[in-house]
Amino acid sequence: MKIAVAGAGYVGLVTAACFAELGNDVICIDIDEEKIKKLNNNQIPIYEPGLEEIVIRNKKEDRLKFTTDLKSAIKNSEIIFICVGTPPKESGEADLSYVENVARTIAEVMDSYKVIVEKSTVPVHTGDKVAKSIKAYNKHKVDFDVVSNPEFLREGSAVTDFMQPDRVVIGCESEKAEQIMKKLYEPLKKPILFTDIKSAEIIKHASNSFLATKISFINAIANICEITGADVEKVAEGMGLDKRIGKQFLNAGIGYGGFCFPKDAEAFIRIAEKIGYDFKLLKATQEINTNQKADFVKKIEKALWVVKGKAIGVLGLAFKPNTDDMRFAPSIDIIKALQKEGAKLKAYDPEAMERSKAIFKDIEYCSNPYDAAKDADALIILTEWNEFKELDLNRIKSLMKHNLIVDGRNIYNPEDVKKSGFSYISIGRRDA
Repeated sequence: MKIAVAGAGYVGLVTAACFAELGNDVICIDIDEEKIKKLNNNQIPIYEPGLEEIVIRNKKEDRLKFTTDLKSAIKNSEIIFICVGTPPKESGEADLSYVENVARTIAEVMDSYKVIVEKSTVPVHTGDKVAKSIKAYNKHKVDFDVVSNPEFLREGSAVTDFMQPDRVVIGCESEKAEQIMKKLYEPLKKPILFTDIKSAEIIKHASNSFLATKISFINAIANICEITGADVEKVAEGMGLDKRIGKQFLNAGIGYGGFCFPKDAEAFIRIAEKIGYDFKLLKATQEINTNQKADFVKKIEKALWVVKGKAIGVLGLAFKPNTDDMRFAPSIDIIKALQKEGAKLKAYDPEAMERSKAIFKDIEYCSNPYDAAKDADALIILTEWNEFKELDLNRIKSLMKHNLIVDGRNIYNPEDVKKSGFSYISIGRRDA
């Protein structure tokens, strides 16, 4: 099938590459000329495991192309995916101007039937507005269908998530569009849920908001465990063995980050407000997440007594492992708070340091985790990279000025760390 993907960000680039991998002819479009130039030179602008290989392979086999020419891509495609950004406004609502711009261009250019698919995360009723906009600017008066096909791609495993999804959600209003989308996704041999457009739009926000709530719930339990002397990991294990609950997203820590959960939770609250519903549960989820980062800083302050002038090694900057994404990363708030107190910070992350340099200018960036630990009064862990789990703790101890580890991701066994001679503080566990 001939597919156009508008937007070469995390979602658009993975979507384009994976559809090409399934044997389709795909054109990926972006207004960022520099990004397109890099992609045409086999330079991938984001770190995502497995993505570079399939981009290069499908480019070589002439199934995947990159361009800034949206109009030409529209004319030569039968399915057009809108994968542009929907960043939050100051109010917390999603900015849909990029979606509207693409929709209007599609309407002005298309001269044959098209299926227009909203893949970006958008508020409920966006499909109606996209259809209305296309109808208003439909220069050639051709038939079209709008479809909602929300993405469920986790950064760090996006390629796998696309090729091996739990489910594919498709909201559409016509039999013709349903059959086209069914044919498109059939090669995956995974469950396809067909529904109306509004339900598909809500499924995306509801899914991300529920997962964010699950993370905040276990962090609230971690706080109770610290007060009572219980172990949150045992509590989470006991909860997770219940099939109704499951063990995923029950890892206590410094809270969720990234672009999706914070943005989508805030957007869903605003969506609810617009229709007259006060989403108190989701507001509490946000509050717990914010407090979790502040509480982590308090742990560091309590352990060091005085933070000013102290050297702190930071392991992990990205909001999660296997990505270089710093958007809404918990590390940002934690680092800013420590800097405000006068700490001297040295940091290492396997992938995110270049992006971090655009945010922080007054951090010493290190070439490995051992350099970050050298002469440090404390070592803090903010991202659970496997590399950090395998560190030589005896070597770390020999490098540090003061043997203190404050673990925001619970990556170590407390007994093992204490046997190595460290003072060890983590989240919701009996470390002392």
